[in-house]
Amino acid sequence: MKSSLIALALFGMGVASVQAQTVLKIGYATSAASHYGVGSTAFCDDIEKGTQGRYKCQQFPNSALGGEREMIEAVQLGTLDFVNTSTGPVGNFVPEVKIVDIPFLFRDYDHARKVMDGPIGQDILTKFPSKGLVALSWTENGFRHMTNNKRPIVKPDDAAGLKMRTMENKVHMDGYRAFGIQPTPMAFPEVFGALQQGTVDGQENPIPVILASKFSQVQKYLSLTGHVYSPALLITSPRVMNKLSDADKKVFYDVAKHATVEQRKKVNEDEANGIAQLEKEGMTVVRKVDGAAFRNALRDPYVNYSKEFGADNIRKIQDVK
Repeated sequence: MKSSLIALALFGMGVASVQAQTVLKIGYATSAASHYGVGSTAFCDDIEKGTQGRYKCQQFPNSALGGEREMIEAVQLGTLDFVNTSTGPVGNFVPEVKIVDIPFLFRDYDHARKVMDGPIGQDILTKFPSKGLVALSWTENGFRHMTNNKRPIVKPDDAAGLKMRTMENKVHMDGYRAFGIQPTPMAFPEVFGALQQGTVDGQENPIPVILASKFSQVQKYLSLTGHVYSPALLITSPRVMNKLSDADKKVFYDVAKHATVEQRKKVNEDEANGIAQLEKEGMTVVRKVDGAAFRNALRDPYVNYSKEFGADNIRKIQDVK
């Protein structure tokens, strides 16, 4: 009898502990081994530790829950708790984000990270709650480069006429049209198949994404154009945050910052080692492109960017040292 009571008590404790644990879902577009996976894993591990197991994450890599736009919508609707996403589709929800997608706005990683972590980037994060979203931190995707199956790209003329998959992002697309590219918006889960079948000639993404997505299997040429810096964001919703105690909110924000550090580290590693890896896998890499020619091609789009975002706002980003 006594042993039965002990067993029942232990069972009750087990049920209570299960009930006390909240499982949160996080989605992202690439594999668990990618930079998004590294950042998301750091985030999830730290949440579990920081809340003594009261919260834990279930990860959905490889666009298992849809493309980035669909996952952002799911967070907004409350059917997904977190998404680690590039800024590409975010401007459709929070227009203030679009400014950071301007081509050739950032000089290098140091410049970009200083802007994101500084007053300009942090002010943009305050624009999310009014749109039914909470941006916990800027993570990172990286500088975008062009791949294609037709020819090496050294200058804009080489890109002219290429049908290239892009994100559904007007800022990007306006710039790419100035290079003579035919932008073809497409959800990320469809890209590999479209390249394989020749539906599009090429795509543009950072080295970590090109690696993780195995685009070397379906693309011949990689040109290190670095034409757009692609930040990323760890996004949740007010619905999730409003359920947390103040102490737990602090944990979530703190671990999001650590996720940023880990995700950027992985981007650094992929940038340092990935180009040689892609060459080994058979890609022809154009290391030196005519950056001046690409920038000159953007003169007209920059007039429009200045009207849309304010020349002073663009200059403030460019002037960050």
